[in-house]
Amino acid sequence: MADTDWRNQTVITEFTLLGFGDVPELHILLFLLFLVIYIATMAGNILIVVLVVADQHLHTPMYIFLGSFSCLETCYTSTILPRMLASFLTGDRTISVSGCLTQMFFSGSLACTECYLLAAMSYDRYLAICKPLHYSALMNTRVCLQLVAGSWFNGFLAITIFVLLISQLIFCGPNKIDHFYCESTPLIKLSCVDTYLIILLDFILACVFTLPPFLLTLMSYMCIIATILRIPSTTGQQKAFSTCCSHLTVVTIFYGTIIIVYMLLKHDTLRDLNKVLSLCYTVLTPLVNPLIYSLRNREVKEALSKAVSKCDFHKYGQRLLDNNLA
Repeated sequence: MADTDWRNQTVITEFTLLGFGDVPELHILLFLLFLVIYIATMAGNILIVVLVVADQHLHTPMYIFLGSFSCLETCYTSTILPRMLASFLTGDRTISVSGCLTQMFFSGSLACTECYLLAAMSYDRYLAICKPLHYSALMNTRVCLQLVAGSWFNGFLAITIFVLLISQLIFCGPNKIDHFYCESTPLIKLSCVDTYLIILLDFILACVFTLPPFLLTLMSYMCIIATILRIPSTTGQQKAFSTCCSHLTVVTIFYGTIIIVYMLLKHDTLRDLNKVLSLCYTVLTPLVNPLIYSLRNREVKEALSKAVSKCDFHKYGQRLLDNNLA
């Protein structure tokens, strides 16, 4: 019946992202808050990428992974926050169907890529802690770059297939998406044709593309924890755990909130809590990445210190040159 009824209705050309629009008196405050978050996220992650590229001491697998992860977080944040900031500032919450599909494609692809990168980084920590004597042979620069490239390729491949099929759906109203960005689950609910096959494909793609990296991450940390517990000295345990605690924190925030959002919060009465928790893996993880993952690292701190010293030296030399010319 649905397949015939939609022909008598007007096909919509744009959606309305409800987001946090039910509290208009807080729009200016939310705009300023998310603007600060966006600037801090971009500055911190871009700084990590620049340091990894510029400092030869950071041209190792661990920091190549960190640089790629920071690059990903920069892109991921930019697919969601600018659109949200514009809606807070102008009050315009509409987005075209093509614009919505584009946002869903890039945010979904980058989120899927993040799953693979987190798995690759956990595998790197597994080799470093559980097989330290074989680490240099099993994880060199070439293998690291292959894992990074594979992560990006698989992430974009999975979502490309999914978005191509969603783009074939017909939307004829209502056109309100109860979220702050174009996410697949509320978008599919707005279709006026049968979505059984799309939902089934979504489940299959999740099992094929996102479940394996999650399981790899889980298995890596089970082996890491088992190895750390076998270390006889407390100092040795603390030293080994310190090499992966930052990554484990990011993994916990990312996967923990995703599991809660997609597995436990299917009730409409909890949709506001759903949106708040979605901020954790779309906004919070990119924000805290430079803080808990990289900038607390000794090697990154040293690279930053050297970069600042070079800048000060160049400024001092330029002032001397200007004084001599004068």
